[in-house]
Amino acid sequence: MKNKLYIGTNTKMYKTIAQTAEYLEELGKQIKTVDREKIELFVIPSFTALESAGRRACDYGIRIGGQNMAWEDEGQYTGEISPAMLKEAGATIAEIGHSERRHVLGESDEMENRKVHAAVRHGMTALLCVGETGLQKEHGVADETLRIQIKEGLYGIKPEDASSIWIAYEPVWAIGTGGQPASAEYACERHRVIRDTLFEHFGDAAYTIPLLYGGSVNMQNAEKLISVPDIDGLFIGRSAWDAAQFGEIIRKVLAAFLRKHS
Repeated sequence: MKNKLYIGTNTKMYKTIAQTAEYLEELGKQIKTVDREKIELFVIPSFTALESAGRRACDYGIRIGGQNMAWEDEGQYTGEISPAMLKEAGATIAEIGHSERRHVLGESDEMENRKVHAAVRHGMTALLCVGETGLQKEHGVADETLRIQIKEGLYGIKPEDASSIWIAYEPVWAIGTGGQPASAEYACERHRVIRDTLFEHFGDAAYTIPLLYGGSVNMQNAEKLISVPDIDGLFIGRSAWDAAQFGEIIRKVLAAFLRKHS
């Protein structure tokens, strides 16, 4: 995974079907000259925009994901979206355990683990989000929090399934309108903890799992963050929601990434 850049965005509860289509078309124009062999680009739109987004994104080599996914294939789960439904709409990635799912909607590590298993079972990429709250950081238990979220979230996942796993480190205190991005040094330390924990679980297969940083990534800090040794990609929020700006970030980050690996 060291030779490929992973970069994408989750549009959360923004952008209608029409707005998502317009966004993807503009993003497609922005990345026309980007070397696609060196980059894995993905967008995770709202559920209502998924099918339309899936049709358009394939024209530009952009992978599409779902912002959440149920762990059962079908059943009496009002309001949930099954893996089969996501795949039918064109999604190949399932975002699992975003901090808003954990801390606003009350999802547990055990629930995230069941979703990871469902994604792997259906041949999807499980994008498992982990991160400590501001209070956990203040109390000095950030590393313990990350280790628990990873060990619980990936419990029962075998080394041969490591190719289906991506990890996004998103410190909760760095997300949202009032978020402050982690320094490159702080992100480096946390990513090292994540990699070491993955090695305990998967052995050498841990080094094939891309680690993405997310949390107030912007034009000013993106290049510095991607230069960190254990950061393989970026999971960008509102700075990526303008397609022209996202295109510029992609080009700058890819250049920095290639310098890191030259």
